[in-house]
Amino acid sequence: MNIYKAKNYQDMSRKAANIISAQIIMKPNCVLGLATGSSPVGTYRQLIEWYEKGDLDFSQVTSINLDEYKGLSPENDQSYRYFMNTNLFDHVNIDKTRTFVPNGLEPDSQKACNDYNQIIQEEGPIDLQLLGLGHNGHIGFNEPGEAFEKETHCVDLTESTIEANKRFFESEDDVPKQAYTMGIKNIMQAKKILVVVSGADKADILKEVLYGPITPEVPASILQLHNDVTIVADEAALSEIEK
Repeated sequence: MNIYKAKNYQDMSRKAANIISAQIIMKPNCVLGLATGSSPVGTYRQLIEWYEKGDLDFSQVTSINLDEYKGLSPENDQSYRYFMNTNLFDHVNIDKTRTFVPNGLEPDSQKACNDYNQIIQEEGPIDLQLLGLGHNGHIGFNEPGEAFEKETHCVDLTESTIEANKRFFESEDDVPKQAYTMGIKNIMQAKKILVVVSGADKADILKEVLYGPITPEVPASILQLHNDVTIVADEAALSEIEK
């Protein structure tokens, strides 16, 4: 596992964008596993900047997103499809028909999950999977539990995740209570994994993920078993490790 220390969020975003851009340059038709949330926004911003300078070409790239809220349409400004469009896809020359996000409007959970597993199988393997890290150690929406969920599944969001996300909605009642997410097996089958972590509030969980026991109660701890993981974290996020 490679750990890169960044000075701050901006430096973390640049270092992560460097790794992603190297992947695109080395393999123009690569498959990127993408994440949402506040952690990767700066990384996407940096990729857009390099694209605008003519340094990057997304025309052959395929993307497969980690997750989507159940019940939200792609046009809903809190959906992850909307997030990806506004934070990356609308600003680069990626073919949107080659960008995949779970279908939040599919009411039949089993069908939605089976359909997405098939997409991952047909379009994959994922060359590089980008991840953020939840305060409870979740990756994607794989919440702490008694077992590692293997493939795409419908998950009941925990109170801490609903609490963390409610700032984006008018009220807590508007926050979706379920989501479709890639499973741990889907994530672990990626050839490379890149995790971006920022802020002192992630320091305790990052230490647990990297050096604690491998347990489904800390879903990201499974990353210790992957043979090509890069962590890019800022000084604040690494503060507990360096004591």
